[in-house]
Amino acid sequence: MTKIALGSRHEAAQPDCLKALVVEFVTTFLFVFAGVGSAMAADKLTGDALLGLFVVAVAHAFVVAVMISAGHISGGHLNPAVTIGLLFGGHITVVRSILYWIDQLLASTAACFLLKYLTGGLATPVHTLASGMDYLQGVVWEIVLTFSLLFTVYATIVDPKKGSIDGLGPMLTGFVVGANILAGGAFSGASMNPARSFGPALVSWDWTDHWVYWVGPLIGGGLAGFIYENFFITRSHRPLPSEEEPF
Repeated sequence: MTKIALGSRHEAAQPDCLKALVVEFVTTFLFVFAGVGSAMAADKLTGDALLGLFVVAVAHAFVVAVMISAGHISGGHLNPAVTIGLLFGGHITVVRSILYWIDQLLASTAACFLLKYLTGGLATPVHTLASGMDYLQGVVWEIVLTFSLLFTVYATIVDPKKGSIDGLGPMLTGFVVGANILAGGAFSGASMNPARSFGPALVSWDWTDHWVYWVGPLIGGGLAGFIYENFFITRSHRPLPSEEEPF
């Protein structure tokens, strides 16, 4: 059974960690910029809800695939739910996970502030539950969608026995993000990503239903990482040490 690795506070000063944080910030910034920007463009240019949803889904699918590939130095998480999924699988320490979370939230906020400025003050659309949806339904939607995302990440990128799909992981992950937005966008908003929801909420100062987009994705991501790592992966090497290093 995989144990969570705590890491050390000195990890933050290590060159490889600093480089990873810079890359994670850049890729998350560009992901949110394109993702939120596509939603703003859809709101501005079309009154067709279905067309708008399709545009947002395609934009997210493309940018996720590219930014995961471009962010190979940091792992291209782009998402606190991905980070917690990899934490529960023993692939990243608690210390680095916290640093990644801070990084992702700052990048999302910066991207949304820039979008607000570049669009002449247009509102950054926030994730909220559709009319008629209750909180439990929203949380379950986000759990299932994020579980799907992390299960795909593990199966196509993390699993050492991915076989013929080796190298296709970022593209396939982008596909599942796009598909999930088409499936859940009209109901929960299909965030799957607390950072993606946080930036627009902060810039617009609209926290309606916001907690749903933390609880659902973090449960779904953590559960998928734990299940896949412990039940489907056979490894010949040891995971990160579970003991905390001396401070």
